[in-house]
Formats: sequence, structure tokens, C-alpha cells
Amino acid sequence: MQQLLIVIALVALAVVLLAVGVILRKDHTFRSQHIHENQRMRENKIHCATSLDREARRAKKQAIQVKDL
Repeated sequence: MQQLLIVIALVALAVVLLAVGVILRKDHTFRSQHIHENQRMRENKIHCATSLDREARRAKKQAIQVKDL
């Protein structure tokens, strides 16, 4: 039981510290964690897996349509 209370206290402390971090920021938000919003990732043409998969499916679909013509 004592370990459970310690874990709950640590989680509560983490939440409070995150809230303080948000309050102290100018825009009161978390920075985005998305790959497409990182300038260096865009420069290296690295996208998230979902975007890469979507692009690959489109390219494959277009290649098939061209062959059928």
C-alpha cells in the first residue's frame, strides 16, 4: 500500500510540474511533437509514417493506372 501511495505522489508531482511548465510559457501550450512541424525533418524530407504510407500508396496507384493505359 505504501508503494502505491508513493507512485501516486510521484505521478501527481509530475502533473503539477508539467502544469507549471505550461503556465510559465508565453503561449501557454506544449510544443508540437509532430515530425512535420520540425524544420530539420522537413529539410531532410522526413515525414511521419502515416504520410509516407499515404504517398507510397498514391505513387503505386498512379503507376498502376499508367500501365493500364
